[in-house]
Amino acid sequence: MAVVPKRKTSKQRKHLRRSHHALSVATLVECKHCKQLIIPHQACKYCGFYKDIKVLKNAINDKIK
Repeated sequence: MAVVPKRKTSKQRKHLRRSHHALSVATLVECKHCKQLIIPHQACKYCGFYKDIKVLKNAINDKIK
């Protein structure tokens, strides 16, 4: 049979246990070409460049122009 807790878990103990469950903020860097905030080590979805090379044909800013 399963073991049943003898006492109710207090709010403080519950919150201390869950203190490491918070989400972290995403890391963003500025694109060298269009100055938009992008995820590092990814092709820019706005201008289509990655490491000074155009790798995406249909970027967001290309569609607007």
